[in-house]
Amino acid sequence: MASSGLAYPDRFYAAAAYAGFGAGGATSSAAISRFQNDVALLLYGLHQQATVGPCNVPKPRAWNPVEQSKWTSWHGLGSMPSAEAMRLFVKILEEEDPGWYSRVPEFNPEPVVDIQMHKPKDEPQSVPASTNGTSISEPKIISENGSSVETQDKDVILEGLSTVISHDEWTPLSVSGLRPKPRYEHGATVLQNKMYIFGGNHNGRYLSDLQALDLKSLIWSKVDTKFQAEPADSTITTQIAPCAGHSLISWGNKFLSIAGHTKDPSEGITVKEFDPHTCTWSIVKTYGKPPVSRGGQTVTLVGTTLVLFGGEDAKRCLLNDLHILDLETMTWDDVDAIGNPPSPRSDHAAACHADRYLLIFGGGSHATCFNDLHVLDLQTMEWSRPKQQGLTPSPRAGHAGATVGVSETLVLNMSTLTWSVVSTVEGRVPLASEGMTLVHSNYNGYDYLVSFGGYNGRYSNEVYTLKLSLKSDSQPIVEEETVSDTISRVREPETEISQDGRIREIAMDSADSDLNNRNDEASEQLVADLKAQKEELEATINREQLQTVQLKEDIAQAETRNAELTKELQAVRGQLASEQSRCFKLEVDVAELRQKLQSMDALEKEVELLRRQKAASEQAALDAKQRQGSGGMWGWLAGSPPPSQ
Repeated sequence: MASSGLAYPDRFYAAAAYAGFGAGGATSSAAISRFQNDVALLLYGLHQQATVGPCNVPKPRAWNPVEQSKWTSWHGLGSMPSAEAMRLFVKILEEEDPGWYSRVPEFNPEPVVDIQMHKPKDEPQSVPASTNGTSISEPKIISENGSSVETQDKDVILEGLSTVISHDEWTPLSVSGLRPKPRYEHGATVLQNKMYIFGGNHNGRYLSDLQALDLKSLIWSKVDTKFQAEPADSTITTQIAPCAGHSLISWGNKFLSIAGHTKDPSEGITVKEFDPHTCTWSIVKTYGKPPVSRGGQTVTLVGTTLVLFGGEDAKRCLLNDLHILDLETMTWDDVDAIGNPPSPRSDHAAACHADRYLLIFGGGSHATCFNDLHVLDLQTMEWSRPKQQGLTPSPRAGHAGATVGVSETLVLNMSTLTWSVVSTVEGRVPLASEGMTLVHSNYNGYDYLVSFGGYNGRYSNEVYTLKLSLKSDSQPIVEEETVSDTISRVREPETEISQDGRIREIAMDSADSDLNNRNDEASEQLVADLKAQKEELEATINREQLQTVQLKEDIAQAETRNAELTKELQAVRGQLASEQSRCFKLEVDVAELRQKLQSMDALEKEVELLRRQKAASEQAALDAKQRQGSGGMWGWLAGSPPPSQ
């Protein structure tokens, strides 16, 4: 960049002179007129903030729109540090006029060198460091117009999280852009120097928006996402379902959203994946039996697995079950751990130590909150409740990471299980909220905790950060092994579990003379662990082989039984066919008998008729005989001759 030849604050003063801002805040209308009104007002406010400080003058009462606009621009910067105002002033000027530096009469272009920013005299000084992590102690010699000049030591240009100077103290970040809607119970994660915020709860309504805070420029932006229900489906613009109480986990160059409360909950937990490159949400297909749908759980990344514990289901039933999702096979596993697990709870905090121990702290039920600490050995799958040391936090729920939910920040040294207070805030501030998120970010070699949102009677969308006092081990810097009383650096953990289930601390020798011994011990321990793992794997393989043989025998028996049942079924089918044939014949016989029965009825009627006719004939004959006999006797008496035959 052309203006990189001057260090701060000289570069700012050169930019201010070019823009038309003279001594004492005087402005040149001819110079400032080259900018648009909104840019000119913003430059004025930044110049006042950098040279005078925060606006403490009363608002102009006279009807002067220009003065009122200038006051509003300055007053809107709040408590922005002077160094940040200088940096933003120069940045805006370079965006509006990239070649401004070459046109400044008082300054000539210089060779581009690595420079660092000087903090103003009234600002605390940061630790000077070069790009390789070592401090710069010698001045640089550069050439200017053919002559050699000696420059002062220059500090690294502060931007993003580097603008936070104080250590172990919560600091509000001066962010720009359109801030997200205030919320709590949302999900947050850091991916590629961006803090992503998804979902949450605002006034009882679930949210579905995805917001991103660039930790380098400290600018908020809303991510326009698409949703793909199935991998085979074409991408559509339908929004993803709103949710709250879920967990966001970065994995590779994407991040996952696990569980959470929704308006229409499913039976099992849904795993969603977001790809920042395509801005697309998709449903991840998982195998095995997924846990019941819930929210307020903890999801902890342990190696290539996610460990899910507790939460509250859609029927408001508190849970204390344990499930593991293998991220390589996307398979759920229901874990039955031994020992006494934590009581059912939600809104607790969880952390993993040494990729082996899962720590569960606090949380709440429907009636109370907890401050107990439970440890799960992920190798033996055994719960224990170790004794806590130091200042034990009060019972709480809705906290995040390094214990949020009351007006203090505490750190648990996971090797010694000792609590210590890092910082304390006073009053009803956004930090003293429930349902906020706390993420870790490494920026320029320093570790930062970044908080967002929460609810303490008011919904918040503020961003705070806490810069830890020691640089990250991942940076190649000279590190002193002194551990302060307020916060401890956890080096490569070496812990063991005693018979009563409590973690016993193994001393961490920080002296340089013992470094080789520790490396040898670590190597021996690593070899021993590998041998133990090998033996355990061999035993597991043997068990699996025995189970395979047993399964084969069971399968053979099942096949034999199946063949026998098939024969019996065929025989029964044959008997059924013969019975069906007999039934058909019987039906035919019955039909014939019915026909015969009908014929017999007709014959009986004919016989009855004949009987009646016969009886009538016999009666007629008898009557005739009687009449004949009676007429012959009386005729003989009367002298009449009998009738002829």
